[in-house]
Amino acid sequence: MLGVLRRKCLGKFRPAVSTSRVPSAATEEILFLPRQCGHAQHFSHLVSPGCSVNLRPERGAVGNLCSSLALQIFSRPFCSNSGDLVDAVVPYMGESISDGTLAKLLKNPGDRVEVDEPIAQIETDKVTIDVTSPEAGVIQKFVAKEGDTVEPGYKVAIISKSGDGADSVDHVAPSEKPSEKEAPKPPSPVQEKKEEEVKPKVETAPMKEKSKGTSPPPKRSATEPQLPPKDRERRVPMTRLRKRVATRLKDSQNTFALLTTFNEVDMTNLMKLRSEYKDAFVEKHGVKLGLMSGFVKAAVSALQNQPIVNAVIDGDDIIYRDYVDISIAVGTPKGLVVPVLRNVDQMNFAEIEKTINELAKKATNGTISIDEMAGGSFTISNGGVYGSLLSTPIINPPQSAILGMHSIVNRPMVVGGDIVPRPMMYIALTYDHRLIDGREAVYFLRRIKDVVEDPRRLLLDV
Repeated sequence: MLGVLRRKCLGKFRPAVSTSRVPSAATEEILFLPRQCGHAQHFSHLVSPGCSVNLRPERGAVGNLCSSLALQIFSRPFCSNSGDLVDAVVPYMGESISDGTLAKLLKNPGDRVEVDEPIAQIETDKVTIDVTSPEAGVIQKFVAKEGDTVEPGYKVAIISKSGDGADSVDHVAPSEKPSEKEAPKPPSPVQEKKEEEVKPKVETAPMKEKSKGTSPPPKRSATEPQLPPKDRERRVPMTRLRKRVATRLKDSQNTFALLTTFNEVDMTNLMKLRSEYKDAFVEKHGVKLGLMSGFVKAAVSALQNQPIVNAVIDGDDIIYRDYVDISIAVGTPKGLVVPVLRNVDQMNFAEIEKTINELAKKATNGTISIDEMAGGSFTISNGGVYGSLLSTPIINPPQSAILGMHSIVNRPMVVGGDIVPRPMMYIALTYDHRLIDGREAVYFLRRIKDVVEDPRRLLLDV
């Protein structure tokens, strides 16, 4: 069918073309394709009598036809052959994340960018993701603005690989563009005359009102509270991460039967062990020996002794986990994140310290991935690094318990009948009382205390 249409068009127009007046390039054929025929690879021009010759390359299917030609031409936009313009789009953000908020534009229109250089940041419920440039070039303009909700594949910016369109660069960011309301049109002369006629009538009204007399403002009673002025308040929208944390914590309170039990730990032996072997530990493993690894190993021993704390309720069933993945709560400037130590029961002290340091750096820099925070069967939160003396932590759903560590304070303790100063720490276990009874919770916390106060128990498994 395409061949028949092509011959008919050529047979109709070729006799009218004067070869003496029209260059050879003008006798090329034009190909008409309906929309259902897919993409066309190239287009050429056809010159009709009385029409000028246009040899400029065009992006679409364009032909110079006389007005008497009763044919309907279908055309669609095509990219340039050179592929100079490329789009920077939102990358895939994970299975559990469907959208995000464009938190910050890292570049401005007209800036030069390299391949894979971040140009914007997308804030999701869990992590911050960078939008990178697919090619090296110059940013022509940003299509999205800060605060927009974007999905994977959403176009954020247009980048020119050659940078030839620098003159047409939109140097005003989308968030800075003035709105139409801020730029009112100048009034016409007719409107100015009408306003002049109305002004005298309007001005006479306030004079009549003033003549009636004005009543003094009512006096406030001594008991009436005086609220601070609104200009001393600031309204800032919540980040997506903060919204997610708030939702999960409230769901935890609404779902679990939360109960907290406490104990205190004498840190003398663990601190002595660290001070004696810290230099040799750093020399061999390249990482400092901290107190967190001791508590992680103690938590592993306690979870193995009380497997119900490592379990979770699922409907009418209880799921017992035969593995130990411990989440470590890390506070960042953007909010609280909980990276996970996988199979921590198979790690030694050095591997635990290295993994904690790596995940903490990623969380602080905002480069931690979703996979590194997914899962976890138990959580440890160390509020002691901020000076917390005692607290009741909230369970991280869908887990069933969380251990809270606190600051170390020298307190007078009775040891062997004598009162001596000891570095003491309060520890707290918040658990789901629907699943875990008080007996198991106390035994769990007691095991933590025994292992931390005498780390030799880990070697002897007693």
